[in-house]
Amino acid sequence: MVIVTTIRREVLTLSAAELGPDNPLPPLRPLDEVHRVDDRDRDGDLPHDMARQLGHAPLRSLLPVRVRDGYGRARAPRDLTALVLENDRLRATVLPGLGGRLASLFHKPTGRELLYRNPVFQPADFALNGAWFSGGVEWNIGATGHTTLSCAPLHAARVPAPDGGPMLRLWEWERLRDLPFQIDLWLPPDADFLLVAVRIRNPHERPRPTYWWSNTAVPEDRRVLTPATAAWHFGHERRLSRVPVPAHDGIDRTHPLNSPYAADYFYDLPEGGRRWIAALDADGHGLVQTSTDVLRGRKLFVWGHRDGGRRWQEWLTEPGTGGYCEIQAGLARTQLEHVSLDAESEVSWLEAYGPLDADPHGAWDTVVAAAGDRLESVLPRAAVEAAHTAWRAHADTAPVEVLATGSGWGALEVLRADWKLPGTPFPASTLGEEQEPWLALLRTGRLPEPRRACPPGGTLVAPHWRELLETAPATPLTEYHLGVAQWHAGDRAQAVRSWERALPLAPSLWPALRCLAVADREDGNPRRCADRYAAAFDDLCQERRDDGERWTAATAALGREAIDALLAVGRTAAARAVWQRLHPATRERGRFRLIEARLLLAEGRRAEARAVFDAGFEVADLREGAETLGLVWSSLDDGPLPSRYDFRMRPPEPA
Repeated sequence: MVIVTTIRREVLTLSAAELGPDNPLPPLRPLDEVHRVDDRDRDGDLPHDMARQLGHAPLRSLLPVRVRDGYGRARAPRDLTALVLENDRLRATVLPGLGGRLASLFHKPTGRELLYRNPVFQPADFALNGAWFSGGVEWNIGATGHTTLSCAPLHAARVPAPDGGPMLRLWEWERLRDLPFQIDLWLPPDADFLLVAVRIRNPHERPRPTYWWSNTAVPEDRRVLTPATAAWHFGHERRLSRVPVPAHDGIDRTHPLNSPYAADYFYDLPEGGRRWIAALDADGHGLVQTSTDVLRGRKLFVWGHRDGGRRWQEWLTEPGTGGYCEIQAGLARTQLEHVSLDAESEVSWLEAYGPLDADPHGAWDTVVAAAGDRLESVLPRAAVEAAHTAWRAHADTAPVEVLATGSGWGALEVLRADWKLPGTPFPASTLGEEQEPWLALLRTGRLPEPRRACPPGGTLVAPHWRELLETAPATPLTEYHLGVAQWHAGDRAQAVRSWERALPLAPSLWPALRCLAVADREDGNPRRCADRYAAAFDDLCQERRDDGERWTAATAALGREAIDALLAVGRTAAARAVWQRLHPATRERGRFRLIEARLLLAEGRRAEARAVFDAGFEVADLREGAETLGLVWSSLDDGPLPSRYDFRMRPPEPA
């Protein structure tokens, strides 16, 4: 019988929340990212290469990407496009519209799902730019944290695989670092392992900071095995310390449910050894991931068994669903590092995902050695290297059939620089509304004025786009975008001057006023910051034309920032005035119910603030590691934080 590997489209119906609109305000300040190491550790006793890469090219902002915070928690059955890659042994389900997530890897002979498969799609505020969801295997590129492409569409196509069968190619333009990348997935006939080849290219004339981690969610009632006797531990105290494996502080941390609080364990794999990580259940069944040596790092992430970790697990799925942990693999030893990709070069590697049967019980060295031997017997290390070598000859092969379409940003960059990127086409047909004004700037040297009043679009901030803005006619809209690009480049004084130049003739004052308010905040001038926010919000309310999605999103985003700024300087009445001009539906959202409780507290209406908590609300965009709920609650009650509001990911501070 001839074994046939197939790729097909399917509709996957999940209980899913809507993503909603992006935040239209430029993210001039980076989101609070919990994965930042304490400065004391950078100067401590760390390996030289790790210390260097910890400080290499941290993000200045999220620009040019926008924040995705328009989602809620109301779920309903929704259809998602899925691409299914299948042979007679494995069935892999990929979601091209959601970052190319590998949502499921099903082993047909045993009837086992090898991943943690989330039964719902529920965005939460974990990605660098907000919306992210749990489950499956996610492909993280860009910078420390979950990629900004977590909930974004990728290009997808059918491509010939090295063995002549079909291969699924995913590709996009990563905008934080301005780098194109591709992910090729294929199943050789009669194979028990899904092969995944990844390539990141740097077409620029200068080196670029680079980041990659493949994050695999697996059920947490597992033992995690990897060939290491030490790990770098990182928790929400943001300290990086070397600990023994499997146990430290008297607890075997290779069992995820043994850890009390959320933590990362970056395993210190020996040089020259095979790189792999597995998660096996009590009967010795589970998933193994291995790769060629370029993918150096391996990691275990655990939520912890305390109330906060359990609450997050419920938050990301639905009651009654088992929890998960993550086994991960990356370019550096830890996720806190960025590596450098040389000019006009590329980096590639091959990963393999499949079932592993081995005894997880017993002494660590014995168990790991036996599991490694078992892996070698079912997938030799040499076979992985050979598969990567064979794939390299096919990495530039042109797609045969387009299966999904990503963004138009890659097409814009290819048009600008006339780059040749064989294998990953970014055709002009993918250019859309977001790219239109920048395409006009590229072709005419002038940024077109909008045909009607609306919130300004996103700003491109790379040096070549900033230079085009600097030479374009100095219209108010051009000055606004130029200021955003200058701010991103670290030239804050010039940014302020550009925004100030935009004001006298601008038909819309609020975009530049809001940017100036952020600058005032960063410069330590909270009163002028509050004044400008109040003026910006008033101007927006006078200008908004309808209650459509774009204006409602702008009103909510600016109103939220304005209330924070006004409360910070004790201008409670002005904050209340902003609150009253928000759309009624906005005021009912969980984030704004929390703002209402803070506003009531500032007004001295403590009982009414407490009533907001008693009535119940859910802050859909609660940030990973955020402790706002607990801080507000402590102002209302000396008792313990109710479990529905307990998202604490670290031990309480000592009294």
